[in-house]
Amino acid sequence: MEANPWLAVTNGQTLRFFFEHLRDVSESDDAPESEVLYNASVLAHFASTSTASLEFPGTPTSLCAVFDLFVMDRSQHADPGIMEAAASQCLLLTGFFGPQFTGRYNVDWYASLGAGFYGQAATHETDRARAAMMRTMAARFPFWRRQHSRLARELRDMPRMLRRAG
Repeated sequence: MEANPWLAVTNGQTLRFFFEHLRDVSESDDAPESEVLYNASVLAHFASTSTASLEFPGTPTSLCAVFDLFVMDRSQHADPGIMEAAASQCLLLTGFFGPQFTGRYNVDWYASLGAGFYGQAATHETDRARAAMMRTMAARFPFWRRQHSRLARELRDMPRMLRRAG
C-alpha cells in the first residue's frame, strides 16, 4: 500500500498554511503582517503538537486545563514564556474553538484572561520587540480572537482536501 504524501507535513508547511489562510480571512487593513505571522505560528504550533506531548506548551484539551494550569497556580506568573503560553492557549480555545466551548464555559471571561496573560508577558519580558508584540496581542486580543474564529469557520466550510483513493 502506498502512503499518501499529503499526510506528512513539515512545521514550515503548517506555518505557511495558517499564515496564508489567516491572511485571507483577516480584516485587511487591521492585520499587520507581523501579527498575522505571530498568530499563524500559534495555530501552527498547536496544530502540530499533541495534547499528550511533553513539549511545552502542549496543546490544551479544554479551558478547564488552562484554568488548572495558569489560574489556580500563580507561581509562574512572573515568567513571560509561561504567560505567553497561557495567553496563546486562551486565544486558541476562545477563538479557533470558541463555538465548541460556549455552552460549557464563560468564553468571554477566558478571553479576558488571555488578554491579561499577554499583558503580564509584556510586563516581564526583557526583549523589547517581544514585549511590544505581547502588548499588541493583549490590546488586540478580541480582534485576533475574531480572526481565529473566522478562520475556523472557513476551514470547516472548505471542501475536503483529501480524496479517497480509487
